[in-house]
Amino acid sequence: MAEFPPIFPGAPSARPALVGVVHLPPLPGSPRYPVATGGVETAGGFDRFVLEPALADARALREGGADAVIVENFGDVPFFADRAPSETVAAMAVAARAVREACGLPLGVNVLRNDADAALSVAAAAGASFIRVNVLAGAMVTDQGLVQGRAAEVLRKRRALGLDAVHIWADVLVKHASPLVARPLEEDLHELLDRSLADAVIVTGAGTGRATDADLVAEVRRLSHGAPVLIGSGVNEQTANGYGAQGLIVGTWLKRQGQLAEPVDPGRVRRLRDRL
Repeated sequence: MAEFPPIFPGAPSARPALVGVVHLPPLPGSPRYPVATGGVETAGGFDRFVLEPALADARALREGGADAVIVENFGDVPFFADRAPSETVAAMAVAARAVREACGLPLGVNVLRNDADAALSVAAAAGASFIRVNVLAGAMVTDQGLVQGRAAEVLRKRRALGLDAVHIWADVLVKHASPLVARPLEEDLHELLDRSLADAVIVTGAGTGRATDADLVAEVRRLSHGAPVLIGSGVNEQTANGYGAQGLIVGTWLKRQGQLAEPVDPGRVRRLRDRL
């Protein structure tokens, strides 16, 4: 298991790394991607509707002092359970590389809902440093139905692409989901870290922007035997220093007035960074 966080050279070990989220707008092919009557793309197309807001958010995260960014196809609801279509993967590769070049920060990729194969492909094309996998081990009941871990495929894909340096951050008890069968947390973490070879564990609240339980984080840290632990939802100025985690993945709170639909506010990024 890799040391953490080697991909964040600017983040002192004395504080958690701040990972800002770039929520991509709806991508081509998804229900909310803007098209004119008859399917003809509206003026400006992909550059206007996807790249411009994504790059603005990435630059705001850099300006505010984030240590890394993670790109995800948040606007593509409803999500496929485990295999995103080719047009989504292509669009994410273009957007992710543009984000990395615009902000110069270490880049992560999350292809929702759980396409780790696609995330690795995007990482290869975009020069990403890590991917997030919502369900790497076990099975979770979600709004997409049953989502199952495919660790054997993911790890072999990473090796085949020569991406061993790309870290796999995996959720335990991921948000917007319930376990198919409840098991002791210690068993879940053993499966995730020792049998599925995750490089880091992400702990979240029940949904996007929902607070992560500090007691759960403490238990995950105790049972992870030194593996890196990150917080994946609900971080704000009041909670940022209360988890003792190695990293914070923050999306909603960093946006203007903390509203999910707004652009990233560099001032809020700076305020949160200063609390760490």
